[in-house]
Amino acid sequence: MTAPQSLLSRRLVLLLSLTCAAAVGNLYFAQAVTPLAASGLGVSAGAAALTVTATQVGYAAGNFLIAPLGDRLPHRTVLTVLLCLTALGLLAAGCAPALPALAAASAFVGLTTVAASVVGPLAAGLAAPERRGEVSGTLLSGSIGGILLSRTFGGTLAETLGWRAPYLAAAAVMLVLAGVLRAALPATTPATADTHTPYLALITAPLRFLREEPELRRSCLYQACVFAGFSAVWTCVVLLLTGPVYGMGAPAAGLLALVGAVTMVATPLAGRVVDRRGPDVVNLVCLLGTIASAGVLTAGALGGAAGLSALVVGTLLLDVAMQCGMVANVTRVYALRDDARSRLGTAYMTCAYLGGSAGSWLGAQAWDAAGWAGVCGLSALLTAAALVRHLTAAGRHRSGGVLEESPVEDGARRGRSGQYHL
Repeated sequence: MTAPQSLLSRRLVLLLSLTCAAAVGNLYFAQAVTPLAASGLGVSAGAAALTVTATQVGYAAGNFLIAPLGDRLPHRTVLTVLLCLTALGLLAAGCAPALPALAAASAFVGLTTVAASVVGPLAAGLAAPERRGEVSGTLLSGSIGGILLSRTFGGTLAETLGWRAPYLAAAAVMLVLAGVLRAALPATTPATADTHTPYLALITAPLRFLREEPELRRSCLYQACVFAGFSAVWTCVVLLLTGPVYGMGAPAAGLLALVGAVTMVATPLAGRVVDRRGPDVVNLVCLLGTIASAGVLTAGALGGAAGLSALVVGTLLLDVAMQCGMVANVTRVYALRDDARSRLGTAYMTCAYLGGSAGSWLGAQAWDAAGWAGVCGLSALLTAAALVRHLTAAGRHRSGGVLEESPVEDGARRGRSGQYHL
């Protein structure tokens, strides 16, 4: 039978949001731990930043190799197994004797911590089409909470108990959450699941969708560019705060990240705007906001109260713009094909985190070559590329006299054909 709307209760949305928070948090707490890990392992801070890049590369691979299984296997099984594997990777990272072992374990953590990429399509299938933006925004607010708390948690715990402690504590959290999900999550499978589809065909489907769906390609480009700049900034802001300009400790980046808590309120609001007016309006505002944030962040190199104020305002604007833009993008993507949301999400998230991985690496290069100003310039340049694409598409639609139906409206018109079986 088709899953009724009542399955998506407030309690279930909260549980799924917590799952997103815990899974996504594993990708970010290492950013605050990097300087202490570098000292503990006897390597440079730049070399230790490899662990951040390795985690994001692993996450991109996990989205490509594992997340498509959400269109084929029971969601509860997929989620609990993934969380247990992530716990093993975090345990290995916490016990790593040297940087290569830590980087390898970080890549494995990234590979397996793709629970949010399974949760998103699951929730989209249970939600009414006219509420998908709102639900996506609520889940993303959970992910944002995970990002914010993980940075603060990672930096504070590492400063108190050593850089290994955050990894070990996160492993315990994953195991507890796996048990809770196993007991509480309804036994749902995709209504269109085909157990006879070869695995190779399943994981290569996102590549075919990228070729066939121009709206998917557009969403991927927007998020890859913006997330690359976002990752560059957050990889290097730790180096700025702990360097000679500010001379702060490792928890400073986590405390700075707390200002981004505003995004937990902003993303559900952005989702409602997407539901009413479509994703393009939100995308435009967010791209402009990201470029503006780079200009504000540049003043962070001044140091002192003025520089710190610029970092607070700039990172807040960057976080809000990036996350609200993601709500617009995922809502557009999930509305394209009801029977392939996990694979569509795979294509989107793989591109996004490949962009993030490249941004972390490029940010480190920009830092070495031109300091903080180079990092901010990189963020603005990457976002400008997405903005040009967006304005070109908008201009083409206006000149052709075409009024497009938004993917959200199209999904509502086509009905609930993509819901799940119990």
